Amino acid sequence: MGTSAALPGHPALAAGIPSSYAFAPDARPVTGATSPTDAPPLAPGATYKSSLPSSGEIYYSLDLDAKSDTYISVTAIPPPGDVPASDGIKVSVEDTEDHPCSSETKTFGLVGSARPIAVWAAREVSGSRPRCKSAGTYHVIVKRVATADSAPGPWDLELVTTSEPPLQQTGATSAPEAWNSATPTPLTGESVRRAGGSGFASAATVGQGLWSSDIKPGQTLFYKVPLDWGRQLYATAELGDSSSGDGYVSGAMDVALYNPARGLVDHASTTYKGRRRAVELDPLPPVAYENRYAIPDEISGVRFAGAYYLVVHLATEVAERHGEGPLGLTLSVQVGGTAQAGPDYAGKPEPEGVFEVSAGDRAAAAGGAVGGDGDDAAMTVLAVSGIGTGTVVLVVLGVWAVVARRRVRAW
Repeated sequence: MGTSAALPGHPALAAGIPSSYAFAPDARPVTGATSPTDAPPLAPGATYKSSLPSSGEIYYSLDLDAKSDTYISVTAIPPPGDVPASDGIKVSVEDTEDHPCSSETKTFGLVGSARPIAVWAAREVSGSRPRCKSAGTYHVIVKRVATADSAPGPWDLELVTTSEPPLQQTGATSAPEAWNSATPTPLTGESVRRAGGSGFASAATVGQGLWSSDIKPGQTLFYKVPLDWGRQLYATAELGDSSSGDGYVSGAMDVALYNPARGLVDHASTTYKGRRRAVELDPLPPVAYENRYAIPDEISGVRFAGAYYLVVHLATEVAERHGEGPLGLTLSVQVGGTAQAGPDYAGKPEPEGVFEVSAGDRAAAAGGAVGGDGDDAAMTVLAVSGIGTGTVVLVVLGVWAVVARRRVRAW
């Protein structure tokens, strides 16, 4: 990546270490400031490249109106290798009086292998918090969550800002209380080869069907699934058998799901011992604007239509036990629910079209539809017919809140 230019009045942070992550082609270089006074502005709808030092905070600024919700997602890209489970990043949004708007922290957890991790924070006018609703300047603070065992040196960053306009008329202010949580019958048949991308911007589009690729230890693959309002996503990633080596890897594969604003919705991990192993994300509610009023991230994150990102990482430790690979990877993607009209926004989001499913994405996603001709109608029929014949289970949101977000499939 290119070196970020220094802002007048403060020194540039060290350039990031090169990695295999594919930044957005239109990402603008920006240097985070070491104090809020010098914080460079971020424009809604834009993507940036930056760098995060191993210690201390860096600042960026947002000039916001009093109507729109604004989301900032920061993807941290550490250099290859092992990382402590508690290492990670923290992203916060504050007003000029240091009042917190939101804050999120993500660590590498059980899969202690360096990989891109994205964390989002927001200034939400639509939420219930009394603060952070006025127009003015807000600060984005990014900080490394480091430990004594953390490797020194900077990490590359990719920052994305997304602006969501208000509604023409205020609707419901609570999340849906119940929804269909039944897991569909597993898909069968031949998979379609689809190599994953190396970053959010280059994510390969997939839809209803089975999709296969190869993945090497230490590699991260990006896929995107277009979801309309009212649609539900069911996703499973399966790692194939190893042809060499043996041994148990406790945190072998991590699967994360991000929404169109690159906010983490859910993730799960699995162990591996050389035999076929799958990790499944919990069933998610239908995409709905009102989901934002729920407390669990698995529900509140499913608040927009658009591209949802499946990010699969195979830990570097797998190479120590089973060789450099690659191993076979199969994604099972099922899309349920019924497409609905979206909310009546009083304006357009930035970037434009981010909360929509384009015709191009529909065509690309339908390329691997199982048992159909690939159009949206066929996908709908498949999604409905895939539901099991047992009793439909309706889950109350309060129950969902106790489900652990990080799940490990034990042997």
